[in-house]
Order: sequence, then structure tokens, then C-alpha cells
Amino acid sequence: MTLREVTEQLDNLSPYAALAVHSKGRLRPMEPCAIRTCYQRDVDRIVHSKAFRRLMHKTQVFLQPEGDHYRTRMTHTLEVARIARTIARGLRLNEDLTEAIALGHDLGHTPFGHAGERVLNQILSGGFHHNQQSLRVVDRLEREGEGLNLCYEVRRGILCHTGPDQAETLEGQIVRLADKIAYINHDIDDAIRAGILQAGDLPRELTAILGDTHSQRISTMVNAVIAYGTDGDIGMTEPHWEATMALRKFMFENVYFNSAAKSEDSKVADMIEHIYEYFLKQPEKLPPEYRANIDADGVERSICDYIACMTDRYALALFEELFVPKTWQHK
Repeated sequence: MTLREVTEQLDNLSPYAALAVHSKGRLRPMEPCAIRTCYQRDVDRIVHSKAFRRLMHKTQVFLQPEGDHYRTRMTHTLEVARIARTIARGLRLNEDLTEAIALGHDLGHTPFGHAGERVLNQILSGGFHHNQQSLRVVDRLEREGEGLNLCYEVRRGILCHTGPDQAETLEGQIVRLADKIAYINHDIDDAIRAGILQAGDLPRELTAILGDTHSQRISTMVNAVIAYGTDGDIGMTEPHWEATMALRKFMFENVYFNSAAKSEDSKVADMIEHIYEYFLKQPEKLPPEYRANIDADGVERSICDYIACMTDRYALALFEELFVPKTWQHK
């Protein structure tokens, strides 16, 4: 027996868990790995991808913040993965599948966070949504157009981490909830660091239920998910769910739509629109890997793929190269 087969037989998981041996498979058949299960293999394929590395230079909430300790899209992803694995372990579900979905869920996020997503959603006919783009990254854009060829269950979990559809696996549903737990709490931490909030600003009726500190709130929410159980779906016990959603609403009203925190969003919109219009007029100047998709996907889609894959700093540098006059230098 291979080490992979031993691992699969030793799984002491819940009857509700999505077992690797029962995966619906990949878009293209692959020879099984002798060491890793298919879900463990998907974790590695995501972590070693270029799209994953780019997350370190993509905005979470605050654009180009001064300071070393603000979250980026990368640290958000890692926090989601840890929270999701803890929940999966508590419910005896598949940690490897959960981790793969969590690590891949935001691979399609734009530069400058949701500000960039809103611009592309307005530009692209049919709309732009980062969960759909994340699936597009792993299916079509990574590895020079070959994609990562992930398992069906991982792909569905990535697509369904937000939006109207729900993942068939409980592991995918865990990531959807872990995403909320992570961003609500780490965005509070960053907002306090940025001076947008003070610790005492959080509604007392909510902290009385969820906790006064960052770690207390995460622990309370995670334990509430585990206590809810796995009777057909993933959820959170009351009154914790109601308090969590009320805290999320508080963050939208006081941070995500805060004029000070979002003061640069209009500049982001102008910059992305200028870049888009530039390549719409001159699609031959797109990088070859995006230009190659024009026949199949159209010019607009290919330009949006290129922009969505940019990091914040790459987009800024490209805008400067294309539109900011350079000083004369005598040679």
C-alpha cells in the first residue's frame, strides 16, 4: 500500500465528512500521488501557485497602509484557513479539503480589495465577482492557461464561499463561515490600529455575548459553530449567530463604508478604468498569456483577467508607466 492509501484508510472522520477516496475527481485525469491524498495535493498546488503568492501584495481593507501589521489578502487567507481547520477538526470533517478551499477562496481577488472588484463589476458586461474569478484562476489562468486542475469539491467550495450558491460539502460551508469570522475580527483589529475605531466603540450588547478581545471573539464564534453540529449543514448557535451578524453590520456602517477609510477609492476607480480603456484600444499590448485568451473569451474578459491578477503595487507601477510623464534624462 502507498502512504496515501494508508492515510485514506486511517481517516477517523464523521459520516458527514467528504472523503478523498469519494472525490468526484478533476477536470482532467491525473495519476494519483503515492504520498498525498487528492485534497492534500490540491493544498500544495494552490500554495505553489503564482496567484497565491500575489495575495501578499493585495489590499484587504486599507489601501497601501503605513505600517507592517495590517492584514493583506494573504494574511486574511491564512487566518481563514486556520479558523476553518479548527472547526473541521472539532466536527471531525476533512481538514485537508477545508484547508484547500480556504487557501484558494480569494485567488481571484482584484488589486485594492473590494474597491477594485466594484470597478470591474461595472466595466465587465455580465458583472465581475471575485469568487467566480477565483474559480477562473484555478481552472483557466494559472500555469500559462492550463489551470491547477483541482478536485471538484475544492472548486465548488471556492466558488461558493460567497454568493447565492452553497457548497455541497460541509467543508465548503465551513470556509464560507470561517471567512466571515476571520474578516469581521481582523478588520476590527486593523480599524483600531488605523484609528478608525476605538475598542470601546464596539456595541456592549455584542461584546457581552462574543467577547471583549480579538481572541475571545474568535474562540466564541468557533465554538458556536462546533456546538451547532453537522446535522445537514454548518451554522452557529444562538445568540452567537445573531450577535455575529450584528457585529458585521456594525463594521459595514463604521469601517467598510467609512469615508476616511475609503477616501482613496475614487482614485482606484479612475486608475483601473484608465488601464482598462488603454488595453481596450490596444489589446495587442496585453501580455501574451492574456492575449492568447481573446479568441475564446473576448477582449473585455481578457483585460479584466489581467487587471484582476495585478497586485496593488503592480497596478500603480503600470499606471505610472502608461500615463505619468517621465522626466527628461540626458544620456
